[in-house]
Amino acid sequence: MHHSLFATLSAALLVTHAHASLSMQGEKLIAYGEEVVQTVLNATTSDGGSSLAGAPTSILLKGGTVIAFNTESESLEILRDTSVLVVEDRIAGLYGPSDSISLPDGTEVVECFGQIVSPGFVDTHRHGWQTAFKTLGSNSSLPDYFIRYGAFTATQFEFTPEDVYIGTLAGNYEAINAGVTSILDHAHHTWSHETATAGLDASIDSGLRIFWAYDIHTISNGFTIPDQLVSLKKIWDDGKWKGTATTVGMGFDEPSLHPKETVESVFNLAKEIEASVFTVHYLGGPWGVDGLPQLLHSYGFLNGSVPIVFSHASWMSTTDIVLLRETNQFISITPESEMHYGHDHPYSHLIQDQAALGVDTHFTFSTDIVGQARLWLQKTRLTEYSKVLKKFEVAVNSPMSVNQAFLLATRNGGRALRRDDIGVIRVGAKADLVVFDGESPSMLGWKDPVAAVILHSHPSDVLHVLVDGQFRKRDGKFVIGDWAAIKKRFMKSCERIQEVWGKMEFPERFEGQVRGAGVGVKGPTVDVVRGAGTGY
Repeated sequence: MHHSLFATLSAALLVTHAHASLSMQGEKLIAYGEEVVQTVLNATTSDGGSSLAGAPTSILLKGGTVIAFNTESESLEILRDTSVLVVEDRIAGLYGPSDSISLPDGTEVVECFGQIVSPGFVDTHRHGWQTAFKTLGSNSSLPDYFIRYGAFTATQFEFTPEDVYIGTLAGNYEAINAGVTSILDHAHHTWSHETATAGLDASIDSGLRIFWAYDIHTISNGFTIPDQLVSLKKIWDDGKWKGTATTVGMGFDEPSLHPKETVESVFNLAKEIEASVFTVHYLGGPWGVDGLPQLLHSYGFLNGSVPIVFSHASWMSTTDIVLLRETNQFISITPESEMHYGHDHPYSHLIQDQAALGVDTHFTFSTDIVGQARLWLQKTRLTEYSKVLKKFEVAVNSPMSVNQAFLLATRNGGRALRRDDIGVIRVGAKADLVVFDGESPSMLGWKDPVAAVILHSHPSDVLHVLVDGQFRKRDGKFVIGDWAAIKKRFMKSCERIQEVWGKMEFPERFEGQVRGAGVGVKGPTVDVVRGAGTGY
């Protein structure tokens, strides 16, 4: 969440046989054979890969309905009765029922008849360490969050490296369970070098593709911004993340609060370490700090080589929208968070071509990106329908499709991170894949696989999850790590933290202005009970 804002709040509180086209990749049709195998085996990316000793190096997902991506038309393409060949960490081939396949020795064949094979889902905004607060923030507004659960609260004193590690790990397992394969973790648990590395360790150990963004922030425990920059550089130099699916990025919400020298020191380190991503919270409007993209542009940082993700960007201006399009930078829409906490998102539907989806604080609500896509799809439809209805007219078409929602949850996430090889199924892409049970009670009878996933699926329908060509979930169960031991270890941490927070005294509500902008007021509540009482 937006913890630079909390610094101000706390001060106020005293603190078809389309297979060929899919395989073209702008050059030539790649048929499976020695050439493809060698291409895949030799392929390298910035994140290395994460093969597990003893795991098969090739897998065939046989005979499912594949939601593939056509790079020529930049659109989804449905391939029925199709097999997906995975070699090492990449997709090596897509084969129809009449195609001849010569499999590498030792290939494991996984039957997928009646099932839906989807690209893994991409979460572009999340705070992984907060799992232990689950259900505590069920009725929290955004100011409540800042007072109780954010990075500037007692968390910086009460959370140990163990709490950060096991909370992040348990939360990442929750994401795996729902078919999320890539996460941009805005890691603002960076209260010390030890708590910082604990979150990184959990990211690595989860087996997910984590874009772990070390947050640089002003905190009150004595761990200064210069200290944090040294800590991050040490983490980078140590390189324990190399050869895994985790990469190191940065977060920084405070460019408007510091002198030029401080801001430039942050941006310069991001360039020096070639950060995999740079992320900032941005609201604007009644929440204050308007024009953050413009500020970053004034430093010459917006139009650089580092992908920048602006989380929420709820009240962005036309100038901001134009800048993001010109510099190819993205926002992360977190639909449930922005409704739950009251950020709102009145303009986000106007820049969906430069937008992806995120979860935000998974301890407060659902963590599956499919659920966020569903919620955002229906919210956007209602927004556009309402414009027509207010003119006393009736729209005869749906303003947003399930395909568009699916792209936000997959392809656009990869684009936000400047990774064309994630969030898609095509030859040469990373083998981050999800297989849905097409015969579950909620899915049975589907014809359109995209609609089935976006509008009907549940995390319990996720049969298999692969990251880098390795199973993380199989037949509905985790196959990485010891989930029973993780649960036990997490609950020990969770129970302690919830007990500590249960004894804390908090202000009844925030009062005053938010960064000199909107004034905090007691808003309305609703009544759902007949007669006396409201049910609240």
